[in-house]
Amino acid sequence: MDGAERLRSGPAAAVRDPRLFEEFYRRHVDAVMRFVARRVDDPHTAADLTAEIFLAVLHSAHTHRPHLGSETAWLFGIARNVVSSERRRVAREAERDLRFSGRRLLEADDIVRIEDRLDAESPGRRALAALARLPEGERAVMELIAVDQLTVTEAAAALGIRQVTARVRLHRARKALRKEADVEAAEAPAAAGTSFTEATTPDASMLYIARGEA
Repeated sequence: MDGAERLRSGPAAAVRDPRLFEEFYRRHVDAVMRFVARRVDDPHTAADLTAEIFLAVLHSAHTHRPHLGSETAWLFGIARNVVSSERRRVAREAERDLRFSGRRLLEADDIVRIEDRLDAESPGRRALAALARLPEGERAVMELIAVDQLTVTEAAAALGIRQVTARVRLHRARKALRKEADVEAAEAPAAAGTSFTEATTPDASMLYIARGEA
């Protein structure tokens, strides 16, 4: 957490004062929107989830522990729960139309702005897709550290786990990804009609994540 953030009012104070909450929202909305944009590709869904995350802040402000990490890291923990809940909700729906019921209408400018953000975060979505085969616990740590740029300490706080657990999961995840990337890189040039560059490009994001250092 930087010095400037320490001087600001935290979430507990923000939920008691509309002015402070607006300040809190403006301070973090871009980071939260980027987090969401790395996980969804529809502007309406992105707008709805961002709003739900800040609504969840009203009920979770008392859980913020400044000594465990930044406000952003804490918000990412909430955001992860909101996004996961939405995915489960969509999976349960029998009809796709239900997914769009009750949504607020977005202005054309809002849609364009969010679509620009979604385009900007498309590399992040590809990187997350490269992690899809990892076990849930290891994937969660890798997402927050390698894609969302949290520290190990902050990722552990966001997930509600010990730092040593986060480090073990990170080590296992990177080991698995390195092995997978090395195997695919070795096999790809042999694919008929595919150049080495074409064969290895799709997995560049996975290789980058696998060889990163926390």
